Amino acid sequence: MVPQNRLLNIGSKKNGLLFFKYLSFLFATAWFTVKRERRIFLDTLKIPGRHSKMLCLRQVCLFPLRRYQARTLCSDLLLSQINGCTHEDEVFSLVGRNKARLSEKHVGVALNMLWQLQKKRPFLLRTSDYVRNHSQFLTLCILAENKVECMEDEVIVDTLYSILRLNVEDHISLAKVLVTEAWKRLERLSLPALSKFALCLYKQHRHFSPIIGQVAHVVDMKLDSIQDIRILSVLMISISDVITESFRDRLLHKAEQLLEEKNKVHFSYARRTLQFLQNVRLRYHPLLEKCNRIFLESASHLDIHSISHIFGLYEQLGFDNAEFRLVVKQLLSETIDDYYDPESFAKLFFALGPMAGSKVRERLLGTAAHMAEEFSSHQVLMILRTMQKMKCRNSHLLKKMASVLHKHLDSYRVLQLVKLTQYLVVLHCQDLELFAKLKMLLLGCLKSTVIPADTAAIIRVLAMLPSFHVDEIIINKAAAVLPQCRLHHLNCIATALVKWNHHGQLHWQNSSELCAKLLQKLNDCGFQRLQKANNLNLLLEELTHVNGEWFEELLNEETMAMCQHLIDQITWANVLPLSFFLIKSDHRCPALFDRIASVTVANIDKVPPSEIYFILFLFSSLNYDPPDNEEFFKSCIQHLTSNLSRLETYHLVLLGHVLAMAGYFPPVLITTIFNVSFLSKLDAQLKVLPDTVKQRVHSSLMKLNRAVCLECPEFHIPWFHEPYCQRVFHNSTSRINPQRQHIHRMLIEILGGSDYSRISVLTPYYYEIDFECVLDVNKKPLSYMVQNILLDGVGAIHLRHDIKDEGRKALPPGAQRIALEFLDSKAFSKDYSRHLKGEPAVKKRHLEMLGYRVVQIPHFEWNSMVLSTKGEQLKYLRKQLYTEYSDVRHAV
Repeated sequence: MVPQNRLLNIGSKKNGLLFFKYLSFLFATAWFTVKRERRIFLDTLKIPGRHSKMLCLRQVCLFPLRRYQARTLCSDLLLSQINGCTHEDEVFSLVGRNKARLSEKHVGVALNMLWQLQKKRPFLLRTSDYVRNHSQFLTLCILAENKVECMEDEVIVDTLYSILRLNVEDHISLAKVLVTEAWKRLERLSLPALSKFALCLYKQHRHFSPIIGQVAHVVDMKLDSIQDIRILSVLMISISDVITESFRDRLLHKAEQLLEEKNKVHFSYARRTLQFLQNVRLRYHPLLEKCNRIFLESASHLDIHSISHIFGLYEQLGFDNAEFRLVVKQLLSETIDDYYDPESFAKLFFALGPMAGSKVRERLLGTAAHMAEEFSSHQVLMILRTMQKMKCRNSHLLKKMASVLHKHLDSYRVLQLVKLTQYLVVLHCQDLELFAKLKMLLLGCLKSTVIPADTAAIIRVLAMLPSFHVDEIIINKAAAVLPQCRLHHLNCIATALVKWNHHGQLHWQNSSELCAKLLQKLNDCGFQRLQKANNLNLLLEELTHVNGEWFEELLNEETMAMCQHLIDQITWANVLPLSFFLIKSDHRCPALFDRIASVTVANIDKVPPSEIYFILFLFSSLNYDPPDNEEFFKSCIQHLTSNLSRLETYHLVLLGHVLAMAGYFPPVLITTIFNVSFLSKLDAQLKVLPDTVKQRVHSSLMKLNRAVCLECPEFHIPWFHEPYCQRVFHNSTSRINPQRQHIHRMLIEILGGSDYSRISVLTPYYYEIDFECVLDVNKKPLSYMVQNILLDGVGAIHLRHDIKDEGRKALPPGAQRIALEFLDSKAFSKDYSRHLKGEPAVKKRHLEMLGYRVVQIPHFEWNSMVLSTKGEQLKYLRKQLYTEYSDVRHAV
């Protein structure tokens, strides 16, 4: 570089011509050097010259070096100014003043800053509409679209994410351009960028698009290198609709590994993992339990939005955890005053309502009624759904909800209308005008829909409406979709048709004939669908929601046959849904039962402990012993006892009862349950569990207590369910019906008087037996009055004293108490074997321990043609009564 003094000397000694020539020489040299370097650079990249503008600064004069340095400094300053903005208007002001100087990086940072500023605010205080409608926001979108090819990979993805979070419409040109450009660079995106891009596609509802398939392929190739559960959880949700079963299992295994890391996992990553399970419709207990543990560890950081979301996912996945319920109940009860806006209160009502105490419950109901006018359509639906779960028929709140619904009805989609109608019917809503509007909307949806599932759902809920007049168009619509329906949908349509026909709601000409033809076609479609089944997992998925008389009468046997045909496809992964189906169907199928037992034993370490209960319940409730009965129960018990800490408190009670029903009493399980601290913990958890679960657990604990007292006195467990049994007994309905009264009159005739028998008697440990009598050593009936067998009368029920008093009321030598039990259809399996089920078998065993000789009268024998006359019935009863050991068929 020429010193300044020399330049001055040159200018002073000679005229300006020489100085001008010198400057021209320097400029020419610099220009040709730059031009040559630019050509070499483009030739190296082998890019046509017409595209060179994308790969260099646009006609920047490189000669004035100081000016170039000043511009770089200015650009950096602009970037830092954008990053330092604290309000959207500051960003827009900078954009407006510097439009010509904004690079692709500035544009990306500005759009990202707009979202970050919104993100810092509470949801209700965000101003996304203001941002989107601002003129400078449009400027940024246009600049971003023009500069998208120059953007770096991360900038493209960040820009797309920012505009979507600002609720920009998916179809605007900028969103399309950004998606297209990111698609081109898909395989070179970093894992964080790929994760964010996949999330953007998911938010755009591109669940089945080809680009999601390519994202899934990239994830498949890079899965082993993913070490961040945040990245993996987002990718799992995004690609959940396009993955295979084997790929799904690999994702689950990877998620398990990452969730087991010692570093604390944020609860939102666990919540996304639950969302993935819900998307793929899989209840995978190991992952559910890990996620639940994370939620418990992060309980203090959960807000009402996260809590309601988690409860919703748990409900859809059929998972529950009493400890999490307890923690959430305490958390929400302490902050109940903080939820004063409609959205947060609706979620509070949904989360806290079903487990709230009486005072909190009344407070929630009152606030909901006061806030009713402010609820959105979705929030009204949430309130009604929760009221159904709470079994709450608060007339004041229901009227409020009904009045608000009138203005929201037109905004509901098809399935929302179906759910809404169901909630209102179950809650006994009395607003006939509302039901009339719902009927018209549902019929309109029925006419326009082409989706079989929607058609079946609408027909099912129309059948629930009071005084519904069935139009012929409904029958025609049902007939049109039958060939495309799954078994569950066929079941819904069949149930509705049978109900309408039974109640005479088909009023047009030839309605009965048309209905009969439709039912026949429906039956044929059901058989055809079963016969085409070649995948057990898909069949079990269809059978999950199937129930009702139509299926039981027509398709149950066919379904059993098909399951036996696919018996080789039974694995440890589908043993649980198969057990659910068999429990629901109430059928004993030895081939299927034996296969379930063998698969369970062979894969016992893979079966989650919480699922063992349902497998054991299948065998115990239907009173079936597999060939290797001892090995089967021993393997299950060993697996359970080694994992007791992983099981819920109330699950242990249910397991104890189901094992006791089969005659097994593991000492470690019994001593764990009948412990003061355990029972105290159980009492606390039962307060937050649903009523149905609460009742089942109470009943199971009582039955387990009774079984242990009778069969395992060595445990020295006291009988402490006397008050509970008395309360249940006094609240229950009488078992005395005309058929039992008829049998009692015959017993009186056989025994020779009413003093010789009793009807509906409570034994020690609160077994209720239908009839009781006493025969002496010569098989002569003994009068209760003569023998001074004292009984405490409680209405029509005869309650004997506690078992400890039996000694002083000893019978004469050789005398025997006889318990006669009339067994209705519920006591037997529904298959052709009519095998006695577990509960009545246990009752017989326990009554014999109490000193009774038990005579069981099966309904199918008593109601048979052989016993159609009074004489035959008397002969049958006399034979059963006076035989030393009752030879009742199928009794155990």
